Amino acid sequence: MKLGMFTSGYQRNPLEHCFEDAKRFGYDYIELWGGRPHAFAPDLKAGEIEDVKRLIDKYEMPVLGFTPEHNAYPYNFMIGSERQREDAVEYLKLSLDMAKEMGSDYMLISPAHAGYYVSRKEVWERMEKTVKELVDHAEKVGVKITIETLTPYESNVFRSAMDAKELLDKIDSPYLVTMCDLVPPYVQNESIMNYLDLLGDKMYHMHIIDGTSGTDDHIMPGEGSIPMPELIKDLKYVGYNRTATLELVLGYINEPRFYARRAIDNVRKMMADAEY
Repeated sequence: MKLGMFTSGYQRNPLEHCFEDAKRFGYDYIELWGGRPHAFAPDLKAGEIEDVKRLIDKYEMPVLGFTPEHNAYPYNFMIGSERQREDAVEYLKLSLDMAKEMGSDYMLISPAHAGYYVSRKEVWERMEKTVKELVDHAEKVGVKITIETLTPYESNVFRSAMDAKELLDKIDSPYLVTMCDLVPPYVQNESIMNYLDLLGDKMYHMHIIDGTSGTDDHIMPGEGSIPMPELIKDLKYVGYNRTATLELVLGYINEPRFYARRAIDNVRKMMADAEY
């Protein structure tokens, strides 16, 4: 299992700190957060992608995943007018182009909250239409779209392994896959391992992070309520050997370098213990 660093928590630091720390702490790759000041897709298109490529080469640290910010202001393809949806789609198409130029294997999207005044039928029609448009572009550029389920605190649209399976059954493409962030199933009393059982080869990626009941807080691995050592052992047992990003976000923004080290040290120890 390859372990990645998520860079959102470094947004008050220079981007180079992410690459430097990923290298020195023993991460295998970076999942690059696509927001200002670091990697907002229009800024990358305007020339700043050369800075990212320089860091990839300097630290020999690949960007395997690109996660453009699109769950709130100003982009959320699940809410607003058709013009606003189209604007979000164009932004995400540009993000796919930038992911390709960085050498990313996948780009992550997540259907956010659709508001309180829409039916399930309207919500799903909008989501399917949007994802299909993005998948068509992903097929052209050769970058997979990994679609993420969210917690009920973040979304009323796409929240469970069964939601993921339903969408993947409707949009059949090798360039559309899904993933499991550990917090959404945990806070909804859903089985984490069910994602692997239900989704099979389409379960392409993970966010390994701890959590606690009643909140969508993302907590240091091993310091929340999820039985993390046992989870790591089961992932080894079933042979999961794909990517798993340690998704520290804004809760650790004051000292991201300290916590990025602690996160991978915690998970590497659990992985070593799983060998016995």
